[in-house]
Amino acid sequence: MNDLDKVYAESVAKDYMPKETNKVRQLKKLDERAKLPAFISAMTLGIIGTLIFGAGMCFGLSVFGTGVIFMVIGVLLGIVGAAVCIINYPLYKMLLKKGKEKYAFVILELAKEITGEA
Repeated sequence: MNDLDKVYAESVAKDYMPKETNKVRQLKKLDERAKLPAFISAMTLGIIGTLIFGAGMCFGLSVFGTGVIFMVIGVLLGIVGAAVCIINYPLYKMLLKKGKEKYAFVILELAKEITGEA
């Protein structure tokens, strides 16, 4: 058996071995858990706001229809979409702050253990 086969066999075997949880991995998971809800909500709200704004642009530029009514609908949709996008960043900052406050004690204690300052 050559070296490449050994490396492949070890990598496959590593996938089936029970994973050990070390403190750095725990710290990384806690950090992700603190930040993930804010990120997901920001991305979702940003996409929704952009789609609403784009639909307003399509109505306003007579892609979906012609006339004053469609222009007014387009302007209103554009304003709503822009408002959703403007609200997005402050909401993200608020949710991120909440997530950090929720996990701050555990993360700081684990960081102290890792650095040896306990």
